[in-house]
Amino acid sequence: MIETRAAPVVVTAEEADAGARLDRVLADRVEGLSRSRAQALIKAGAVTRAQKTLEDPGVRVKPGDVFELQLPEPEAATPAGEDIALDVVYEDKALIVIDKPAGLVVHPSAGHSTGTLVNALIAHCGETLSGIGGVRRPGIVHRLDKDTSGLLVVAKTDKAHQGLADQFAAHGNDGRMARRYVAVVWGTLERRSGLVDIPLGRSTSNRTKIAIDRSPQGRAAVTHYQVAETFTGADSKPVASLLNLELATGRTHQIRVHMAHIGHPVLGDPTYGAGFKASAAKLTGPAASALDALARQALHATMLAFEHPVTRKKLAFERPPPADMTRLIEALRGKG
Repeated sequence: MIETRAAPVVVTAEEADAGARLDRVLADRVEGLSRSRAQALIKAGAVTRAQKTLEDPGVRVKPGDVFELQLPEPEAATPAGEDIALDVVYEDKALIVIDKPAGLVVHPSAGHSTGTLVNALIAHCGETLSGIGGVRRPGIVHRLDKDTSGLLVVAKTDKAHQGLADQFAAHGNDGRMARRYVAVVWGTLERRSGLVDIPLGRSTSNRTKIAIDRSPQGRAAVTHYQVAETFTGADSKPVASLLNLELATGRTHQIRVHMAHIGHPVLGDPTYGAGFKASAAKLTGPAASALDALARQALHATMLAFEHPVTRKKLAFERPPPADMTRLIEALRGKG
């Protein structure tokens, strides 16, 4: 564990660091900091250069660059296991695939020290979870937002963790991994299918939000969409659409931000779709009631496919949206 520091750790790149990756330089310079932990801290927004937050561990360093690393408060020992029911889709000695319910936080963080998926996994798997993710994130290779439901894979060994992490880092470009989501969004899209290719970054005005970032520091983000169905409102005019979405990248809040940016935010999204609350008045009574009962974004990770990191076998899993989102879809169809 890294000791607490009141002020950020300052690292100044030297000539010998020229061209090296940021995560490597930090791991080499900060005592007790592993490269995997450096990567996690960078992705969490804990590293800045010239007061600009960096979130890409692969940023290349130039001589004279000055980086500030804000280390978190000391973490407690491994989170305790908790008896939280898990919907296990698949499990073997190397990994476990979960259908995560909405409302379940993936790993402990500020305000969520207990009751997380990690607490449930520790109780379910014992001490077999991979430690690469850090004390608070054993086995976690990727995550879903608290109020997004769906499929998530967790590593039980370090070898599996590294193999899965490599696939996520490739964003499906090598054919090993694929992810598909379903979402209900406001309005109707002009094209039945298309893609949103717009870089994202941490909002400079609100660190809990993600924003469009076309600066050199913006991270590439590509979302493919296909309209599966359109729905009409109380006035019989188009009001919402059911989309199938595939990620070519996996940035934080990617689908939610991309859809909001093109004018079609996800129904029920309190962060990026707040400006569309009045649109609920256009829904039929049953659909409005179903949306109110949903009380979250209508987004579900419905398909996850990847190459097993040990056996190299292709695995693919699908799960339909849970009951709350299904009720909304049925109500929009006029069947609620």
